Amino acid sequence: MGVLPLQSHDSRGRLYIVGTGPGNLLQMTPKALKALGEADCVIGNGFYLDLVEPLLAGKEVIRSSMGREVDRAAKALALAEDRVVAMVSGGDAGVYGMASIVLEVAERSGTNVPIQVIPGITAAVSAAALLGSPLSGDYVTMSLSDLLTPWEEIERRLDLAFRMRVPVVLYNPRSRGRPHNLDTAIGIARRHLPDTTPVGVVRNAYREGEDRLVTTLGEFEDHFAFVDMHSIVFVGGEETRILRSETDGRGIITPRGYHRKYVY
Repeated sequence: MGVLPLQSHDSRGRLYIVGTGPGNLLQMTPKALKALGEADCVIGNGFYLDLVEPLLAGKEVIRSSMGREVDRAAKALALAEDRVVAMVSGGDAGVYGMASIVLEVAERSGTNVPIQVIPGITAAVSAAALLGSPLSGDYVTMSLSDLLTPWEEIERRLDLAFRMRVPVVLYNPRSRGRPHNLDTAIGIARRHLPDTTPVGVVRNAYREGEDRLVTTLGEFEDHFAFVDMHSIVFVGGEETRILRSETDGRGIITPRGYHRKYVY
């Protein structure tokens, strides 16, 4: 396993693990676009392949489903022995994405396939921009999916995160299979934060059906139906506040601290 410069014209196979960002082509990095352009074969979850479909003309496309990540990683590595392969992963491949499992499988198999991880805009960053500036300083990201992490451990981490009183971003907040995980997480938040704490939700960021919600911790339970697995939830910290604009409605800001140092 090695690292390959993106500009290399080596005739050997290679594997790019490409973070596609939120799925809007305008939000992809030039490096990610270049990697997909070079690929002979593109493999990934069908949902994320559909989002980059305009870039896949003339390429072999291999679709995989949720829960088949290990098989997908092994398949991509096998194909990359003598082909240029791109593994697509939504957001940033290294943040709740495919990069870690591909690298783990590569390490255990002893492959010599050159691999490069191409960064993408993770959901916390892309969705935060649609709310204003909720993550201006320190913040924590947490996933509410207990498919790979025991729920008891997630609860322990949530309690520690909310004790810090910094903004907390919740990935995978609510699914049909685990609709109550969000309820539990917000209950933990309310132990440590006042009900006036701002909460923001962005659904389908930069994709068809984009929508957002700005509310408070005390009122959020009335809006749980708004949240699904295509959403990301922002729970503010002790300095976070709702920002009101005549043109854009309500947004969220967490001041960086300039007010403590400068007069403006």
